[in-house]
Amino acid sequence: MKIIADQNMPLVEQLFTQYGDVKLLPGRAITSEDLVDAELLLVRSVTRVDRQLLEGTGVRFVGSATIGTDHIDLDYLAEAGIQFAHAPGCNAEAVVQYDLSVMAELMPQWRSKKVGIVGCGNVGGRLYRRLCDLGVNCAVYDPLLEAGTIADLGNLAAVLACDIICLHTPLTTAGDYPSHHLFDAEVLASLKPDVLLINAGRGAVIDNQALLEAFKGGFKAQVALDVWETEPAVDRNLMDYVAIATPHIAGYSLEGKVRGTEMVHQAFRHWVGLADFQSNPHASLHDSKAEAVLQVSNINQAIFHSYSVVEDDQRMRSAMADTAIPVAQSFDNLRRTYPVRREFGYYAIDPNGQCAEDCSRLGFTIL
Repeated sequence: MKIIADQNMPLVEQLFTQYGDVKLLPGRAITSEDLVDAELLLVRSVTRVDRQLLEGTGVRFVGSATIGTDHIDLDYLAEAGIQFAHAPGCNAEAVVQYDLSVMAELMPQWRSKKVGIVGCGNVGGRLYRRLCDLGVNCAVYDPLLEAGTIADLGNLAAVLACDIICLHTPLTTAGDYPSHHLFDAEVLASLKPDVLLINAGRGAVIDNQALLEAFKGGFKAQVALDVWETEPAVDRNLMDYVAIATPHIAGYSLEGKVRGTEMVHQAFRHWVGLADFQSNPHASLHDSKAEAVLQVSNINQAIFHSYSVVEDDQRMRSAMADTAIPVAQSFDNLRRTYPVRREFGYYAIDPNGQCAEDCSRLGFTIL
């Protein structure tokens, strides 16, 4: 069995070599020619999987180590009888960590603010629960949830009136509630002047051109963008205006990446009729903890110890300042060479510390 896999999927060789020949390729460079005699295709969000890529190939199973599926033509896969699996929730913890690092950096008193969440699925739902556990006032907009599902579910207007807005809706262009350009010029103009807007979901949920024009017209909001409408060819002009700019790495924790590959692997085993895989070559990863116990006096310090979004912002701005390298290449280089990042649970907090209880609610380990 020939298996084509994105070279940036961790553990993919270790887990899939037992089933056949694994060939690793850059995700954006995978072509139909590579797949002519392949049966398995394993991708991330950078590979567009559709009729153009798969028609005439031998692919029978597509696995995407991602939460989202907007890079996958699900209708075509169903039509062609190709099995599909992805990894819902695999990096939700990491994206929540990203959101909180942005909040702690740009709005240090975030716990006293009202936070609006657009999209309350795997990521938005986890963020909502963590904020509620900390007593943060929230408003949620998700038209796909039934009324009464969560206490703070309401309309979009309630979210737009919040101090902090986090976008975690899938990208959709059809149906009753398309999210493409949900935040257009009109919506952006309606936001509070001092709002903090965080997009770690899908780039085109915000009309990036409208956002740029708003900034040029005096828009004063603080905006953090991890996802971009034209990525990997991000707009340098827009990047100059936003408060935090990162290269689609919100979910890039080591645990999240490994979890994504493992989930696709288990789905493949189920498809071929094998039992769950028990012998994980990196099982110790899930049990490992930081050697040092963090001594922190407040929750923001704990967040920064685990992950500082400012460092990623600085790396991106430094890379994009080199105009000799194409923007898209710099963007992908940053993602490919991203440093190891661990989730909250990896870090241990002194149980006698001033904020131990709050840190526990975020998922830190309390000794």
